Amino acid sequence: MDDLPHFELSGQENLAETSPSKQALNALLRSACNVSEDSSRILAFKHKAPAPPEDHVNQMAGLYNSNLGQCAPRKQYRPIPTTQDRILDAPDLVDDYYLNLLDWSSNNTIAVALGATAYLWNAADGSIEELCSLPGEGDYITSLKWAADSTHLAVGTSSARVQVWDAARCKQVKELPGHTNRVSSLAWNNAILSSGGRDSLICNFDVRLRKAEACVATLRSHEQEVCGLAWSPSGCQLASGGNDNALCIWSAGFELQHKIAAHQAAVKALAWCPFQSNLLASGGGTADRCIRFWNTSTGAQLNSIDTGSQVCALQWSRHEREILSSHGYSKNQLCLWRYPTLVKAAELTGHTARVLHMAQSPDGSSVVTAGADETLRFWKVFGEPAGKAGKAAAQASGSSMMRSASIR
Repeated sequence: MDDLPHFELSGQENLAETSPSKQALNALLRSACNVSEDSSRILAFKHKAPAPPEDHVNQMAGLYNSNLGQCAPRKQYRPIPTTQDRILDAPDLVDDYYLNLLDWSSNNTIAVALGATAYLWNAADGSIEELCSLPGEGDYITSLKWAADSTHLAVGTSSARVQVWDAARCKQVKELPGHTNRVSSLAWNNAILSSGGRDSLICNFDVRLRKAEACVATLRSHEQEVCGLAWSPSGCQLASGGNDNALCIWSAGFELQHKIAAHQAAVKALAWCPFQSNLLASGGGTADRCIRFWNTSTGAQLNSIDTGSQVCALQWSRHEREILSSHGYSKNQLCLWRYPTLVKAAELTGHTARVLHMAQSPDGSSVVTAGADETLRFWKVFGEPAGKAGKAAAQASGSSMMRSASIR
């Protein structure tokens, strides 16, 4: 054992005299160990440990502690353009919250209904074509929806008709009976075309069958106009919203799975999440103002936010965990929300009346909105898709928008 520890541990019990050389050695050891001459034993629990000299402080420990919590990586959000990229005139667009008059096909063609006429605007070359014009006096188009093949367009009318048009030939190929009042909403699921009407019915047509046999199921649960319809991406569930404030979830076999009465106004805006199965967003009208998020397997509400104004339409981003909403009075704006925090990422203004309809470009980078101010406005709100092909498509679509100023 070293001399100093041995002395400190046993010196009080062994008081024999020590030589001058040992005394000198002990003094050196005391100095090296910072132990004063009058100290008692090293292991003396009745005294606190001596404070270390100032130059003994661990500077790296202090630096680490001072920066603790400041080095966590922060998510970098992309810049979001808040102004429209392009404006087109859309005269005679019907100002009716319950209708669905705008859609954007997978081959980059926008269909819009202006009064009794449906127009096709090709975003690839900027050309405009009239698809159809209803002949009946006072008749007007109340809904339209592209099929997945982008060749066929379903059209609903105020005279209770459901039509299917071949867009390439501008020719009607089907007329499907089933409603007794105007047809406000449409949704495709492969060969099944679902339609919702003011008669509170949802008719489901198999367009491969003959006219008399085409209606394979009629759904009755809503008590007022069915103004929102959307099939899930998997085709396993159909969501419907009505002016009775109800949200219904149906199976692919047309069985009612959930009827939800959480909204306090008409449910028109419906959007299925592209990155999470069984996640549905729904938006309520003026007396409700809320976007609500649902687990459609259980019918449970996952989240909600009061937007402060009428929710007219919803679109999920395909590239980010975000959802875009369009609104009516009082700001007539678009709001981009991050999911699931529901933090508002951006507010886009430009329309001077409520933003009734919204559709997304095939590459998922842009949306087009149709407002009661009789304009179509294009917004590059979601950002360009990854990859050279996606960026080239977005650039081609954007360049064609400069070639026309009006739909007709």
